[in-house]
Order: sequence, then C-alpha cells, then structure tokens
Amino acid sequence: MPPKPEPACLVIADISGYTGYLAGVELDHAQDILADLIDTMVGALRPPFQLSKLEGDAAFVYMVAPEVDGSLLQDTIEAAYFAFRRRLRSIRQGSTCECDACRQIPTLDLKFFVHYGQVAKQSMSGQEELIGRDVILIHRLLKNNVESKLGRRPYILYTDAVVRRAGIDAPAQRMIEHVETIDIIGEVRCWLRELEPLWQAEDVRHRVEVSAADALVSFQIDVDTPRATTWEFLTAPALRALWTADSTGVREAPVDGRRGTGTINHCMHGKDTIVEEILDWRPQQYVTRRARIFDTGLNLVMTHALSDREGGSTRIDVRVAKPAAEEAQLFGQLAPLLDQSMRASGETLVRLLAEEAARLRAAQTAGPALPVSAGRFATQPVTVGLAPR
Repeated sequence: MPPKPEPACLVIADISGYTGYLAGVELDHAQDILADLIDTMVGALRPPFQLSKLEGDAAFVYMVAPEVDGSLLQDTIEAAYFAFRRRLRSIRQGSTCECDACRQIPTLDLKFFVHYGQVAKQSMSGQEELIGRDVILIHRLLKNNVESKLGRRPYILYTDAVVRRAGIDAPAQRMIEHVETIDIIGEVRCWLRELEPLWQAEDVRHRVEVSAADALVSFQIDVDTPRATTWEFLTAPALRALWTADSTGVREAPVDGRRGTGTINHCMHGKDTIVEEILDWRPQQYVTRRARIFDTGLNLVMTHALSDREGGSTRIDVRVAKPAAEEAQLFGQLAPLLDQSMRASGETLVRLLAEEAARLRAAQTAGPALPVSAGRFATQPVTVGLAPR
C-alpha cells in the first residue's frame, strides 16, 4: 500500500556559519563542538518534536498533529534557541583551549525553518524517511533571500501555512512579512522573527520566582512525563481545566495573541472565578502567577518550577509566597480549603500525566502519537499520590 499522508509540523534547525567555521579550524575539536551543539538543540526540541534525521549541521524534526498550539510552538522553538546560546557561552567560558575551533565558537549561530503540511513515511534502505511536497518545500527554504532583509542575524522563518494553522497573529507580534519564490512550487509567503533581540531580552530579564526561602507553603509533585509535556499540561487552558479541582473552564487573554508574561487567565469554577496574571514565564522552567481567589480579597503568588528526574520524568516544585500582612489572617481562614483544592488538583494531574506517559511509550513502537493539545486523552485511572515537602 502507498504511504498514508499525515498532517505535521516540520522544523529544520540549521547552525549558521558552520561551513566557514569548519574551513578554518581543527577538525577534531570542530566535530566535537558540532555534536555537542546539535545534541543541545535536538534535546530542547523533543518532545514534542521527533527527530527525522540529522543533515550535516542541521536537524530535521517533526510533530504529527492535526492542530498546533501557536504559543507552545513558539515557546519550544525559542527555548531551543536560548538553550543553544547558553551552551555556546558555557563551552567558550569553560574551555581553556586556544585552538581556532574553540576561539571561533562565537561565530556560530542558529536559524529555524517552520512549516505545516502533509507528510508520508517511506522506508528507504532500512531507514524511515519523510516524503512529500511539504518536505521538499521546507528544505528549499534553506536557500533564501532573508539576508537581504535581516543581514546575517539569526531568525525563525515561519511559513504562512504554519502561522495560520497555529493561530499565530504575526502582525500583532511584529513579525516581518517575507516572500520566497521556489522553482515549480512558486511563491511562498513567510513571516520572520529575529532571534538576537529575544536572546538579549531573555539574558537580562528580571526573574519573578517564589524561592523556597520566600515560600509559606511548598510541596513537590513527581510525574512520569518529560518536561515539555508537563509544561503543556500546566499552561494550556484546555488541559488545565482537566486537572484543576472543580474547574468548569479556563479562558485566557494573551498579550499580542501569545501566552506569556502579562497574560490574564479566568479560571471558572461554576459562577465563581479565579483571575490570574502571569508575572513571569520561562517555558519549561517555571511560571509565576498572581491569583485573586474569587471575591475573598485574597491574592496568592505561586510558582510552578520544573526539573528533570531520572528516566525522562519531571518534578514540579509548587511554591506559594507569603501573603501580604493585611491578608495573613484571611489566608489562615482559607488555608484548609486551598490545601484540599491543591491536593485534589495535584492528584488528578499525576493521574493524567501517568496516562499520557503510557501513551507516549506505546507510541515509540506504534508510531508518533498526537500531541495532547490535539485532544487525545486516556481514560483509565492510575494510582497517584503527592510527595509533600
């Protein structure tokens, strides 16, 4: 039977400047550095993406999905870039070697190409390959005219197809409109996002995180899923509504159409509403929110921080800041109800993520699973428990 087409989000992460770098440096060190950097960027992209193949100084990854969450997609790509830049810096700062390969590390950078379309899988020489017009298109975009607009600066190129499918408001986010012409395919409308300004802002951005020392209440939740999946459940409104105790829905008002710092969430509990403001947003690291608890007058500041555990699982540190002095008595009155709600929410989250982890493990042999945001959820109960701190 011919291979069956599937909808997929495709990404190529391409190390820029590598050809010139390789031409003038020692090959042994250069290969080690390339392997390290590719491992860093691929590790940051999966999950939710799966590696199709490595292509010299580039990695081709994909995610089979009928729908794509634009905020999560952008967060994943940008987090991969930030991980790449941090790794570049740590390699340079941690090396005492003065060979050309080590000294010229700062000349390397990264650019991304993101597209959405149909792909099929075909076995070639014992290897599974993605094929189709959209696979050809994204590879053709590697040779482009972006430099005429941005110079040699790092960037993300989103095709209009992925922008529309993911619901990204490109003009509101001040992306740069761009058109590429590809032989046979024709004109391809694109949107460009410069990466250097994002990195500079990320590198100096003020952190708003409830530390263990500042927390009045703190506890840990250990879950079976990798960090990217855990982050999706913690932040995507449709998924939050599944595990938040007594929730009847979560509505969000993102900034410029994108989830992040400044986003206002309305967490519905029947006729009552908890209004949240995101104070700090570090994808797959932590999120800090300020929540106004119904009409009680109590405001809580809370951080959910993620860290890796052995075997690809994740630990969630939940830390609630000490309330303002004038709200301390009210907090004491509401503490039993809040504790009950947090524990019930945590137990449901652990159960859902155990089911999702089982689905992901099954997909390793049965083919790639749909991302959770596409609406596939398991239903069998799993024994759960919180790990109090």
